[in-house]
Amino acid sequence: MKKIGILFGQENAFPQAFVERVNRICGPGLCAEFVMIDKALQGEPENYAVIIDRISHDVPFYRAWLKNAALEGTAVINNPFWWSADEKYFNNALALSLQIPVPNTALLPSFEQPADTDARSFRNLRYPLDWEAIFAKTGFPAYMKPFAGGGWKHVYRITDREQFFKVHAETRQEVMMLQEEIVYDEYYRCYCIGGKHVRIMPYEPRNPPQERYQAGFQPTRELISAMEYSVLELNRALGYDFNTVELAVRDGVPYAIDFCNPAPDADLASVGVDNFEWVVETMAAYAVERARSQQFGKDNLTWGTFIRKAVQQH
Repeated sequence: MKKIGILFGQENAFPQAFVERVNRICGPGLCAEFVMIDKALQGEPENYAVIIDRISHDVPFYRAWLKNAALEGTAVINNPFWWSADEKYFNNALALSLQIPVPNTALLPSFEQPADTDARSFRNLRYPLDWEAIFAKTGFPAYMKPFAGGGWKHVYRITDREQFFKVHAETRQEVMMLQEEIVYDEYYRCYCIGGKHVRIMPYEPRNPPQERYQAGFQPTRELISAMEYSVLELNRALGYDFNTVELAVRDGVPYAIDFCNPAPDADLASVGVDNFEWVVETMAAYAVERARSQQFGKDNLTWGTFIRKAVQQH
């Protein structure tokens, strides 16, 4: 019997619905359950064909445990090795290499020195930075946000240089990005599962959290096609099995704003009934597909085209 497990935290809708759906559709030889860990012993198999990871970004113990499981042949969704290395600033640079529009962005060193460093640790940084070149690139208004954050935490709209320096000082040891504001006509959040299934959801980030999926945008056929292309290209390059991409549409052009969400919101109360049903059904079917092809003792992780091309070149 092959097992499909889900590792999760405070969620009380998606994990339960996912397990129920898998067990309804999987057929003989497969089952789904909540992952339960009573020991973590190096090199010993965990006996899961597939694990859906919804929480290891917040719990380092889980991340280490998942990497060991992956080495034994578990198909972990998403790849814990890549997810540990990924961040938003790199993602933007990768998008540019794929010719996918993104806002102009600058990376900012933390305002305060990290613990266990001193001035010598930063002798390769020139102070002051070339603020004029940075501000010319992003313009104002702009958004300051963590270079590796998520969940719309610590995101600031900056209107001028005076506010920039004030807010940057308040971010203390956080490494931030400064990003051009895209004044959008429409905004969408898009699920991507398995690098092949896309659901485009009208989304209004200016609404209260519980009303953000109640936007009334109506994309044209051409815009749908452009958004699907960007979503698939980004996720195939990054190697994410389950992710969301946020797209701000300005003058008919979708700009990828945020596409490092590998534990994406899948809560019934926020995404709504139709989107919830789609993500549960599609993720359950994909997990079953991965479990049927999984082989213990082999690498069953998804690696993006960025990594695979790099390996092939060497």
